[in-house]
Order: sequence, then structure tokens, then C-alpha cells
Amino acid sequence: MNDIYERRTEFPNLFSGEIDINRVAFDLFGFKVFWYAIIIALGLILAVVYCTKRGKKFGLTSDDIFDVALFGGLAGFLGARIFYVIFWNINPENVYKYDFITTFTTIHDGGLAIYGGIICGSVVGILTTKIRKAPILPLCDMGGCGFLIGQAIGRWGNFVNQEAYGAPTAGNLPWGMTGNVIKIDPIVEAAQASLPAGEYALVHPCFLYESLWCALGLAFIHFVVAKLQTFDGEQFLWYLIWYGTGRGFIEGLRTDSLYVGGTGIRVSQLIGFSTALFCLVLLVYFKIKIKKTPSYVRWKDTAECKERMDRFYTDMKNEKETEKAMKAFKKAEKEHVKTAASSIFDDSDK
Repeated sequence: MNDIYERRTEFPNLFSGEIDINRVAFDLFGFKVFWYAIIIALGLILAVVYCTKRGKKFGLTSDDIFDVALFGGLAGFLGARIFYVIFWNINPENVYKYDFITTFTTIHDGGLAIYGGIICGSVVGILTTKIRKAPILPLCDMGGCGFLIGQAIGRWGNFVNQEAYGAPTAGNLPWGMTGNVIKIDPIVEAAQASLPAGEYALVHPCFLYESLWCALGLAFIHFVVAKLQTFDGEQFLWYLIWYGTGRGFIEGLRTDSLYVGGTGIRVSQLIGFSTALFCLVLLVYFKIKIKKTPSYVRWKDTAECKERMDRFYTDMKNEKETEKAMKAFKKAEKEHVKTAASSIFDDSDK
């Protein structure tokens, strides 16, 4: 393995031995394809598949979901990177600064801020739905579960890069981790120096905490919230409450947090807790309001939704029938040409 790309991770209290991973999955015509990018792409694909399979339950077409996933996904990726770079650069304690070029050429080393992705992805996704004249709140509900899938899987890209870990512990954490990159972290080196011989300064696997938290949140929203949902947008509010709360606590363990300028305020903690509290207030407010509004009907149960869905599937059926007819016509045309040619050659033989 090339030392630049080699990652040797250990969980000494769980099992002996190292987990050797090369950050480069393979070379394609001299271009290095990193596991980090593959894992993030896999999370996005599975999120789209999930949303497409459940689209009908929300009164959404596959075209609605694909368009939002395409444009919202691209915007979310760029937003996550730009958000990270901005808060990294404005922190005076960070000596290294990103420029326009390194912002995008060093992305395989990590450095995506999920809240930047959520904000930009949501804004562009909403604009896309407005252009398509699709319902916004049901798509937000689908987007919440999609985000959780992408985050639960995408966090394993941090494992491959050996990043997004937490503060050192005394070495007795059953699932504590270490590795060739973690060991040379100045914070970890200082903690190691204060420990007795034979003990290791292990760190919290924050990537794992967040991955499990997102997976649990997906199960909660999919199996519980969805069955008790009373208004459109409720699942998205639950997503922001769930993720914001979990991320706020997990962020407190990390050593690589982004800060608001030179203050000691962690960006993700501030956004996470504030968003969770604000959305909880909105959730309670709308629950009470909907209860007092018996005439309220969710989008999926409206006549407009049924008409839109019927029109979409009728158009799809007509397109398939037209395509099938064109194939039959081309096949008959070929058979006709073949028969005519055979007849000409038979006549010439006579």
C-alpha cells in the first residue's frame, strides 16, 4: 500500500489485529477513484431507490423524485463542501486555508459539512418542485428519510479516511478505536503521554455513533411516525428533530469540529440543537392546529393528487404502447424488405 493512502485502523478492546484499507478503490485510466466517493454515491443511490419505491404513498411520481434527487443531490454535495470550507477558513486557528482550486481538488480527503448539504439540497429541491409544480411538503417528507439513508451509509466514508473521530478516552472504552492517522493527532499524542505504559489513548468512533443514530432514526420515522402522521411535512420535522439532537451530542465528542470564527461555539452543535428545538415547537403547533381543523386533507388524499397521478401513469402507458407499436412497425418493415428482396432474387434465378 502507498503510505499516503494507507489506513490501518484498530479496535483493540474488541479484537486483535488491524483493519488495513487503501483509500483508493481502483485506478481508472490513471484517475484515482476513492472509497470515500463510492460510499457517498452508494448512499445517494439507495436513498433514491427507497424514495422511488415509496413515492406513491405520498402522491409523488418517479419523475418528481428523480428530478429533485438529481438537482438537489448535486446542490447538496456542493453546499456541504462550500459550507465546510467557509467555516474552516474563517477560523483563525486554522493555519491552512483552502482556495478556489483546493476546495474541489482535495475533497477526497474529506471535509463535507452535512448542514451545508441539507440547506443547499433542500433549497434547490424546493425550487425544482416549484418548477415541476409538484407538492413540496410530501417531497420534504421523502427527503428526510432519504437524508437519513445517505448519512447512515456516507459516514462509513469517514471510517475509510480515518476521520470524524472523537476525543481520546482512558483506553477502557470497549469500542474505542485507534489507527495510524489517529495516533499522530496532537490531541491523541498528548493523551497517550499521560497514560501508564501498556494503555492506549483510544478515541470515540463518532462516525459509527452517527451512522447508527441515523439508521435508528430511519426505522423510527418509517415504522412509527409514518403510521401516526397527520399532516404533510411532519416526517421532515421529525428528521430535523432526530438528527439535530443526535448530531448536537455527538459533535460534542469530536476533535475536528468547525467553529463560529474564533469562538468556542461549534457550528454543528449550534445548528443541531437550535434546529431540533425550533422544529419541535413547529411540530407541536401543527399537531394542535390540524387537530382543530377537521377539514384538513393530506396531499395524497386530495382529488388534485389523484388526477395528477392518473395523468402521469396514463401518459406512461401511452408512451409504452407507442414504443411497442414503433418496434412492431420497424420489425414488420424489416420483414417486408427481406421478403421483397427474396422475391427479387427468386425471380432472377428463373
